[in-house]
Amino acid sequence: MTEKSLNLSNPAAMSVKAARNLREGAIAFILFLAAFSSVATTVAILIILVSESIGFFEKVSLVEFLTSKEWTPLFSEPKYGILPLVSGTLVITGVSMAVAIPLGTIIAIYLSEFASAKVREITKPVLELLAGIPTVVYGYFAFLFVTPLLQKVLPELPGFNMLSAGLVVGIMIIPFISSIGEDAMRSVPVYLKEGAYAMGATRFYTAISVVFPAALSGISSAYILAISRAVGLTMVPAIAAGLQPNYTWNPMEPGATIAAYIVQVSLGDLPHGSLEYQTIFVAGLTLVLMTLGFNIIGHFLSKRYREIY
Repeated sequence: MTEKSLNLSNPAAMSVKAARNLREGAIAFILFLAAFSSVATTVAILIILVSESIGFFEKVSLVEFLTSKEWTPLFSEPKYGILPLVSGTLVITGVSMAVAIPLGTIIAIYLSEFASAKVREITKPVLELLAGIPTVVYGYFAFLFVTPLLQKVLPELPGFNMLSAGLVVGIMIIPFISSIGEDAMRSVPVYLKEGAYAMGATRFYTAISVVFPAALSGISSAYILAISRAVGLTMVPAIAAGLQPNYTWNPMEPGATIAAYIVQVSLGDLPHGSLEYQTIFVAGLTLVLMTLGFNIIGHFLSKRYREIY
């Protein structure tokens, strides 16, 4: 009889093996529960939003909801057009992206290709600290500092405006782009850069023409993540933009975002099940669908550039 068969016939060895299999099975089950919890939470949120929204659309036409340019659900003569909230959300997001994408990309390129290890160790935590500052602080910073500063250049700028809110939101989301973008560029294979250097390319040309395109899959994911973050921000638009649902694409005017409206109305005493109460869930469902759309676009962009490079 071989040593292997002796070990298999040993009850002690069999019990050790069974205990190990039991532990591994328990760990696998715990990991499954952790993964399933996120999916279950998302599904539960969607079920709540859709179930409450069905009651809303039984009383309000979907055509009016999608095409009307007035959103006054709490007025004596209510209007239920979501376009003012959508336009405010997209304007503030657009302004923030105009700030965050160029600055975040430049910072990511610098940290990845030009900064020394010591500079990187100091700069990255400082940048990531921006993401840890409470959003309400950013809101008052936009209202009390950025807006008066802009009014010195643009005297006709009102006290509440989407421009200052968008600029500060852009500052907030710079760390998302710079940190993820830098990680994506540092993961580019070294042989690509060495090949460019062997061909006589400069450090700057290698960073722009070799490393950046090769990391574009991860960088585009950083852009989409930043857009999703900007779309869902609440306190900065609520404080600096004015909470006035105004259908306009001019960032120098007041406006309201979907997330800010949800916060504004949720603080009131609305009867459960009323039409005004259901507007919270309809606005939330719209916000979820917008974010989902951005994430789908980001997935396809990431997949496309990954296939190219």
